[in-house]
Amino acid sequence: MINPPPIASRGYAQPDVLVDCAWVAAHRNDPKVRLLESNEDLLLYETGHIPGAVKIDWVTDLNDAVVRDYVDRDQLQALLRARGIDDDTTIVFYGDKNNWWACYAFWVFQLFGIRNCKLLDGGRARWADEGRPLVTDAPMPRAGNITVGSRTDAPIRAFKDDVLAHVAAKGPLVDVRSPEEFRGERLHMPDYPNEGAVRGGHIPGARSVPWAKAVDPATHSFRTADELRQLYVGEQGLAPGKELVVYCRIGERSSHSWFVLTYLLGWANVRNYDGSWTEWGNAVRTPIERP
Repeated sequence: MINPPPIASRGYAQPDVLVDCAWVAAHRNDPKVRLLESNEDLLLYETGHIPGAVKIDWVTDLNDAVVRDYVDRDQLQALLRARGIDDDTTIVFYGDKNNWWACYAFWVFQLFGIRNCKLLDGGRARWADEGRPLVTDAPMPRAGNITVGSRTDAPIRAFKDDVLAHVAAKGPLVDVRSPEEFRGERLHMPDYPNEGAVRGGHIPGARSVPWAKAVDPATHSFRTADELRQLYVGEQGLAPGKELVVYCRIGERSSHSWFVLTYLLGWANVRNYDGSWTEWGNAVRTPIERP
């Protein structure tokens, strides 16, 4: 097993937003810490999870059942209280696919101003690689008392009209999908019938930086800040001071890149376009590019 460099040595802007497996193991019985598992595979939690972790289902827990939007304040507050979360609880997210969906849940929580959140570096895969236990017993926490504020989208979320204006102003965009999706060669994702699009390609002016490049495949951990700067600045010429929009197909992979740019590199003006390609590629009068 290859070990990643210690989090504190990687040069991140906000290293405290990440914790390692040893920290989680030491705090898993801490009543002020709550582990939330959010996976792409909605049934994975039931097959085994970190002891004490509770599940966040990104489909039923975070998304409105009628409108393509997120749950409201009251719904999220009821969800978190049922998960045993108080105002002073430290929330630690983790999940499968190198924390792909854990970052998505983290981003949604930030829309509601829930700041006491962290991410387990390496997620489920790192925990398993270190030989740490997974259990099938689901905890039944006491009711929490957290008070959730109203959702505020503007600082970190972009809508279609925002992106149209951003494109017109020649603002930078990052497409975090696969190169095949970026080139318009793949219109539908296997096993994701709700993620199809009529047209293939990318938003005009977007740079292709697949989300998974931010992770070391050998350790499942985030790459160092120097490696990340090379990826975004050295290879793509992006500038940290400019407003940047990231997108994918439905906003989940791009939330991972948003996390990297915002917390690990410290870029202050990054917005996630969660409508992403399923909206842009299907919308009337939205321009696209193909190689």
